[in-house]
Amino acid sequence: MRQRALIAIAAAAVLVIAIALSLAIGSRTIDLATVWDAIFAFDDQDPEQLIVRDLRVSRTVIGVLAGAALGVAGALMQALTRNPFADPGLLGINAGASLAVVIALTTGLATGFTAQVPIAFIGAGLAAVLVYAIGARGAAAGAPVRLALAGVALTALIQSVVYAILLVDDSTLDQYRLWVAGSLTGRDVEDVIALVPIVLIAVLAALVASRQLEAVALGEDAARALGVRIGAIRTVVILIVTLLAAAATAAAGPIVFVGLAVPHLARALVGASLPWLVVVSALGGGALVLVCDVIGRVIARPSEIGVGITTALIGGLIFAIMSRRMKVVEL
Repeated sequence: MRQRALIAIAAAAVLVIAIALSLAIGSRTIDLATVWDAIFAFDDQDPEQLIVRDLRVSRTVIGVLAGAALGVAGALMQALTRNPFADPGLLGINAGASLAVVIALTTGLATGFTAQVPIAFIGAGLAAVLVYAIGARGAAAGAPVRLALAGVALTALIQSVVYAILLVDDSTLDQYRLWVAGSLTGRDVEDVIALVPIVLIAVLAALVASRQLEAVALGEDAARALGVRIGAIRTVVILIVTLLAAAATAAAGPIVFVGLAVPHLARALVGASLPWLVVVSALGGGALVLVCDVIGRVIARPSEIGVGITTALIGGLIFAIMSRRMKVVEL
C-alpha cells in the first residue's frame, strides 16, 4: 500500500512538471516566474502572460483531460476484456467519432472545433452503443471476445465509409487531416469547461466500479461467487469507457497508444490492483500527452507537429521497449 501510494505521488509530481513545461515551452519559451504570474498575478499588459492565459492554459487542461481519460479507459478495457492489448478503440469509438466529423465537414454542420466537439462525442457514443448491441446478442452475449470482434468489424466498416467520402471530397479531406492528426490547439475555454465534469465524473465512477471489475477479471465463476452482477458491471464499465474515450477523442482527435501503453507501464509499477491502476493511469496519461505535445512544439519550430503523431511515435516506442524488457503482470 505504502509503495503504491509513493508511486502515485511520484506520478502526480511528473504530471505537475509536465504541466509546467506545457505552460512554459512553445514557439516562444517563457520563464516559469512569468508563468506563475500569469496564473496567480495576471497582468493583461504583459504579452507573455497573455500567451500563457489565452493560449497555453486551455491547451494544457485539454491535454491533461484527454490523457487521463485515455489512460483510465485503457486500464478499464484491459481489465474488462482480460486482454493486455485492449484499448478504447476496440469499442469503435475513434472510428465513430471520425465518421461523425467527416459527415459534419461534408455537410457544413461543423466548420470549427467548437462545433466538432459535440458531433464527435455523439458519433463516438453511437458507435460504442452499436458495438455493445451487436456483442450483446446471441450466445455468450456480452462476452469480452464478442465485444472485441464486434468492435473490430464495425471499425473496419466505418473506416471504409470514411475513406470513400474523403476520396470524392478534397475539401473535406483537407479539414479532416487537421483533426485526425490530433491537436490540443484552437480550443476555447468553454470547450475545456464542458469536458471537465464529464471526465471527472467518469474517472470517479471508474474508481467506484474498479473493485467489482477486479472480481470479474478473476473469472466469471469467481465473480458470481463474490456476488458481482457481471452483466451490470460490464454495462457500467463500457459506459464509463465510452464517456472517457469519447471526451478525449472529441477534444483532441484520435490519439493512439496512450490507452494501450500507459496502463501497461502503470501495471508494471503498481501491480494488478485496479483502483491504484486507475489512479496512476490517469496521472501518467495526462503527463504523457503533455510531454508529447511539448516535443511536437519543439522539434519543428516555428511550426508544430500534432500531438496525435508524437504520441504514436513515443507511445509506440515505450510500448515496444516494455514488451521486450518488462514482465507483463497477469490481469
